[in-house]
Amino acid sequence: MGVQSSIAIQASGLIKIFGGDRAVDGLDLTVPAGVVHGFLGPNGAGKTTTIRMLSTLLRPDGGTATVFGHDVVNEADAVRGRISLTGQFVSTDEQLTGVENLVLVARLLGHSWRDARARATELIEAFGLADAADRLVRNYSGGMRRRLDIAASIVATPDLLFLDEPTAGLDPHSRNQVWDIVRALVAADTTVLLTTQYLDEADQLADRITVIAKGRVIAEGTPGELKSSVGVGALNVRLKEPGQRPEAERLLARVLAVPIHLESDPAALSARISDPERVAHALAELTRSGVRLGDFALGQPSLDEVFLALTGHRQDAGTEAAEDGAGADVP
Repeated sequence: MGVQSSIAIQASGLIKIFGGDRAVDGLDLTVPAGVVHGFLGPNGAGKTTTIRMLSTLLRPDGGTATVFGHDVVNEADAVRGRISLTGQFVSTDEQLTGVENLVLVARLLGHSWRDARARATELIEAFGLADAADRLVRNYSGGMRRRLDIAASIVATPDLLFLDEPTAGLDPHSRNQVWDIVRALVAADTTVLLTTQYLDEADQLADRITVIAKGRVIAEGTPGELKSSVGVGALNVRLKEPGQRPEAERLLARVLAVPIHLESDPAALSARISDPERVAHALAELTRSGVRLGDFALGQPSLDEVFLALTGHRQDAGTEAAEDGAGADVP
């Protein structure tokens, strides 16, 4: 791998317009080399469109962007030589075996048959797929396909890897396996720009996070900085009797003097708090009023609560499929 600039991505005033609508509207982004940078936003915020511009698949309508100092428009070939992209959907060939997929990619990248086979075998073993190496990919589980897809992205080790929703739809065990792969890549000096629908994933992996909405950056910082920006703490309460939640909501709102969020669990409530001393009083008030507590916890806000505070949305569990028409704009 060549010598890297200390800045992997530098974007300024980036714009992309679809049918008169600004999918990306003056976006600024700086990503240092050698980190995992989280890129979050509600569905339709412009995340995938931005990645497609940064990876040279989509021409910006305004602004500038460089990858390791190379302009994404005027030096697109140089950019492509430094990057790899793993999109939201697995792109391996289901009619080939796992090892055949990787050999094919290696051959397309110019490796000899011998070197292609050696690299494919190396990656198959590193990604825990040795037992399935000669099995058709159509018979792989979702987690196995995703690991193979990422392996295909690093046949030639990139300086920068775009990971767009890499664990969408995976079970917890498979997600953890992908997380380990991402950590190993960064330890080997690959920079990762990560979009994810799972906020705990960003919390686990990202050194810094950029949050966007309507094509613009609305917040940026470390996970800790973003959490502290929406309050000094979070109170989470679970009731023994879901039917008492309206009363609990009324009492907590009065004593804490903050909005109360009703969780998807019909017995659960939460609130961002700036005055922790009020919490004991609020819990005592619930008990005096006959509201039966199952359990409660006081801690730092979660990234999910940060996301809600910044964007007005809980992060959607659905895949951000053809965002802003981006799927139709490959040159």
